[in-house]
Amino acid sequence: MFSVNTVWDNIDKVRGSGPVVLSITNYVVMNSTANALLSAGASPIMAHAKEELEELITIAGSLVLNIGTLSTGWIDSMRFAASIAAAKYKPVVLDPVGAGASRLRTETSISLLEEGCVSLVRGNASEIMALAGVGAMTRGVDSCNDSNEAETSAKTLARKYQCAVAVSGCVDLITDGEKVYNITGGSDYMPLVTGMGCIATAICGAHLAICEDSFAAAVSGMGCMAAAGGLAKVASNGPGTFAVHFIDALHNVTENDITRLVEVRSV
Repeated sequence: MFSVNTVWDNIDKVRGSGPVVLSITNYVVMNSTANALLSAGASPIMAHAKEELEELITIAGSLVLNIGTLSTGWIDSMRFAASIAAAKYKPVVLDPVGAGASRLRTETSISLLEEGCVSLVRGNASEIMALAGVGAMTRGVDSCNDSNEAETSAKTLARKYQCAVAVSGCVDLITDGEKVYNITGGSDYMPLVTGMGCIATAICGAHLAICEDSFAAAVSGMGCMAAAGGLAKVASNGPGTFAVHFIDALHNVTENDITRLVEVRSV
């Protein structure tokens, strides 16, 4: 049974252990995700050169694969990194940014899942539905669907690839193919700031590094995002100031904030 206590316990573990999170991520979010990981207590490495990936994966606690700005070279690096992570038993979180918007994005995401080494998929509802073969609508990298619409698709993916799936939305949905949990909290400013989903993936990567249970890591990672979003909203005047206060909130969030601002419930 997972609860807000699970969220706080894993936030505290991340802060106490400072796990190294290796990210092959997109140009748009490198700086913001690195700052978010630092504020949350983790240690980020951003890299995509194949020549150094094996060494870096050796010291990393987890690997984040984010397909936001794909190129042939980066796809090769992601596949190589995924294979090394599997060989070294390092958990992998996949962010299928824009899956469904183009064949390249969808096929790349599926090929990475087919490798059989992804522990957690974190995406919006349209991306998750597209990977499950459901005809979801997309607006580039934005979702046209609510998280609850993706429940069946998320369960299907989780069962097929034996991983946890986290679906971001006004209410986040987490599943391992059987259990389904909702995370409530956050802020309506979050969809208005570029890269918030990518930050969620990175934070889940940090939690995955300190938690053997990928489902619990997804619950606590998304719970951390919800708490920081709720905390930042109080201090913000709009999306611009929210982005700054959100980084502060990741660093400052307390157990009491988790209790006040986050609801974790089994569906």
